[in-house]
Amino acid sequence: MTDPFKQLASLIDMRISERTARVISGLPCELGTITATGLKLDNFKHEIQHYYVADWLVQLHLPAFSLIGTATSPVDEQGNPLAGASTSQLTRYDFRAAQIKDVRVNLKAGLKPGERVLVVPINRGQEAIVIARVMAGA
Repeated sequence: MTDPFKQLASLIDMRISERTARVISGLPCELGTITATGLKLDNFKHEIQHYYVADWLVQLHLPAFSLIGTATSPVDEQGNPLAGASTSQLTRYDFRAAQIKDVRVNLKAGLKPGERVLVVPINRGQEAIVIARVMAGA
């Protein structure tokens, strides 16, 4: 069974990628790799230990969609079932189209050593801003 939260995360990731592509068109970008102690650009032999990471504050547009899942009730504030809790059968949850303002995309928290990133050099190449994580196409 498909995880409904993975579907939602995939939709959010797609929307952010589309927005990023529009924002960066025309910028001189470079590829790099996150290391355990910094950032290594493909065309620069030294590791950059102090670099910037883009902070995206976006308005998220969600189309109408449905997810399949179950509901458990009652639960505590962390979602753990309480005594006497029961779980429903598979249920379809329908969501209306919505716009959510001020969604913060914390790119920095998700970057791990070995991941490839798109970087914009600034100050004549003396500093760098990581603007997106990149993956090889299928």
